[in-house]
Amino acid sequence: MDSSEVYHIKQQFTLGAYPALINTSIPDTSSQDYIPTILYKARALLASGDSAAVLALIPDDTENVALRAVAALAQGEEGLETLRDLCVEVEAEGDADLGEWERDIVAVLAATGFIRAGEVEEALETLRDSAKAGNESSAVLVHIYLSLSRPNTARKILSTALQANPDALVLQLSEAAVSLATGAQGTSGEPYASAVSFYTEQLANPSVSSAALLVGRGVVRILRGELVAARSDLEEAESILSRAQTDRGVDEVLAGMIVAAGLGAGKRGEAEELWRRLSSQYPSHPMVMDLNSKADLFDSCAAKFEVPPRVAVAAS
Repeated sequence: MDSSEVYHIKQQFTLGAYPALINTSIPDTSSQDYIPTILYKARALLASGDSAAVLALIPDDTENVALRAVAALAQGEEGLETLRDLCVEVEAEGDADLGEWERDIVAVLAATGFIRAGEVEEALETLRDSAKAGNESSAVLVHIYLSLSRPNTARKILSTALQANPDALVLQLSEAAVSLATGAQGTSGEPYASAVSFYTEQLANPSVSSAALLVGRGVVRILRGELVAARSDLEEAESILSRAQTDRGVDEVLAGMIVAAGLGAGKRGEAEELWRRLSSQYPSHPMVMDLNSKADLFDSCAAKFEVPPRVAVAAS
């Protein structure tokens, strides 16, 4: 069973409270909390885009497979072969020193690396049979199938995992993601009910400050037409990121604000100003790339269009 400190660290990571987790102090190497703490701190640094800090944090001589896996993930494509080797190592028969936790973490980290490299099929193979997957592996599988527009498969995997561990926070987050992606109704009959319930419950936790949760609830509120409340969530998320002095996640906040401003009754110039910020600061954001590609397509089609000559109508 995890200590209270490790439980809180895992909670922070799952809910996207990366700045607070990054500032967590590392316990002594003799502490049983040492490996989990350094692992989740490294993963928070990776999620914040600081691969160099991860490599500086992980001891070069570590023999722990989970720490070796997160270090390999920080190396990008250069670490993919190491991740493959680690997957083989943890699956080797007779290795009694490894628990299911280490096996699951290595699979999750390896699958994350494969997804980043565009190797989705290899990621799915790495996560093994969903019936045997741990909580995090199941959660990653759910998100992969949602990204492949296969919500029914995602629901099936999630249902199996929740039956085994209904209190797992990472699975509850995945349930919110399924609700967000499908508009699923809860017992109340309201769309996105599971997502709203989860985000609101977690945001009420005073020990976690997460811009990601606010962005999630803001997006749900946009989909439900609650634009004023959505903008409030997004503005609070931007404030959290500003206080943490991080740019990571600001692109998602801006994207949500653009939609909320465009759909709302505010001034048109506000949405345009937000769009200029997003497109100039984050040109590779999916929304920017999608709209730019559509604009280029329109210009290309317009250039090929020939205005037909005016036909003179004879007077009767």
